[in-house]
Amino acid sequence: MANEYKVHEDKMKKTLEVMREEFGTLRAGRANASVLDRITIDYYGTQTPINQVASISAPEPRLLAIQPWDASTLKAIEKAIIASDLGINPQNDGRIIRLLFPSLTEERRRELVKQVHKLCEESKVAIRNVRRDAMDLYKAQKKKSEITEDDLADIEKDIQTLTDRYIKEVDAMGAAKEKELIEV
Repeated sequence: MANEYKVHEDKMKKTLEVMREEFGTLRAGRANASVLDRITIDYYGTQTPINQVASISAPEPRLLAIQPWDASTLKAIEKAIIASDLGINPQNDGRIIRLLFPSLTEERRRELVKQVHKLCEESKVAIRNVRRDAMDLYKAQKKKSEITEDDLADIEKDIQTLTDRYIKEVDAMGAAKEKELIEV
């Protein structure tokens, strides 16, 4: 693709990055520190992500250990995890919080697969919106006679090719995440 489409391609790439981050927050039966990314605590008056106030490790495939650098934040971290939609009860031994991820039930797997499909569809809509905005921009240039009818046809073809490539990538990422959820 030519450099004139770079701005549109960057927006499509950003959509994939957002989708990848969202996929990371889906709890899939094995321990993954990214499920804690959205959970924040009040740390000296500032909402702070847990990963900025504690070290997070996965000593076992289904266990996360959270060790705060400041022991006074232990209770706040525990409360934030309980209040979140994570659905796991933290075990606090006074020094470390442990999160044991249960095996996924078939029903929970289906719910997660539905979430994956929803995220994929939202990403496809976002990519198509980028395409629409790009096309509106180039059609406006055609109307002002800045580009020719032939240029516009070539641009439409190029933008559609770019869109198709990113839609395929969304489908591939969605299929991979779905497979991961089913096989856990």
